[in-house]
Amino acid sequence: MLNISNNQLNKKVSLTDFKSGQYVFNKNYYKQLNKFLLVFALIGLIVMFLPWTQNITGRGFVTTLKPDQRPQTIQSQIPGRIEEWYVREGDAVNKGDTILRISEIKSEYFDDRLVERTGDQIRAKSSSVNAYGSKVDALNRQILALKNEQNLKLEQARNKLIQARLKVQSDSIDFEATKTNLTVAQTQYNRDITLQEEGLKAMKDVEEKRIKLQESQAKLISQENKLLTSKNNLINSKVEISRIRAEYQDKISKAQSDMFTAQSNQFNTSAQVTKLENTYSNYKRRNSLLYVTAPQSGVINKAIKGGIGETFKEGDRLVGIMPKEIDFAVETFVQPIDLPLIHIGEKVRVQFDGWPAIVFSGWPNVSYGTYGAQ
Repeated sequence: MLNISNNQLNKKVSLTDFKSGQYVFNKNYYKQLNKFLLVFALIGLIVMFLPWTQNITGRGFVTTLKPDQRPQTIQSQIPGRIEEWYVREGDAVNKGDTILRISEIKSEYFDDRLVERTGDQIRAKSSSVNAYGSKVDALNRQILALKNEQNLKLEQARNKLIQARLKVQSDSIDFEATKTNLTVAQTQYNRDITLQEEGLKAMKDVEEKRIKLQESQAKLISQENKLLTSKNNLINSKVEISRIRAEYQDKISKAQSDMFTAQSNQFNTSAQVTKLENTYSNYKRRNSLLYVTAPQSGVINKAIKGGIGETFKEGDRLVGIMPKEIDFAVETFVQPIDLPLIHIGEKVRVQFDGWPAIVFSGWPNVSYGTYGAQ
């Protein structure tokens, strides 16, 4: 009521006589409200002194600490064509189990006996290496024999040279002796001529001296001829030594050239063998890649490529696998302003999405449905 009328009923009529008025105008509800406020204040004061932990919240997802325990896909290292499946989605596999078989799509690898034929090439080239090695050994022996023969020939030629030099010396001495004899014969002849002119010598003696003089002259000419022949033989002996050296040097050089050629061919063939062995190992490794195997134990969760005959490139994902053994962890994100509150070894509580939980912020011990972590 606005109480704007001069006829005021509240002064004439008592509202407390009515039941509703008794409830409304009762003074006891003030006391109840005061009691409630007092109790609430006491509870708030007590709560302020309860042990409370400062906390922050963040969102994250479940993962693993070790990268090798995370879900992964299996790729093929070579391009190929799917030929046969050995598993299906949901199958558990062990490490090394065959998942599928593929075939080659490159023409240079179509030959099924490629590895065998490459091995035959390696054996043939290895035989060539051995043959070149035998040829090198034979040429080494030939060079050694030529050097020994050269030494013997040179020794023989040097002996002849010494003999020729001694012969020259001997003939020179004989030549000088013949010249002396000629001089003596000439002197005797001249003396006999003088004596014959004086009548002291007979003509017969003069003739004998003339004959001896002519014989001495003939011997001088003959001995001079022998000396020249000996000198010529000496020169021939020197020339023979040079000829032997040149001849055998040519033979040895030719044998060494053949040996170096054989060694070069041997090294070249050895390099080809090494290259073929590398190719052989690559072919064997490539053949083993035709069977795609599980890199670790786990469960096939998805076949990315499907069907039979589908082709793919190297590095394409074929199937997905979930590892069998997992060390779970939680990767969470917090606000930068909350980073000072986080330390290594800090205790945290984890609540999983979809899992019933009752959380009292600041009182982790009384929360329900959360799990401890560090």
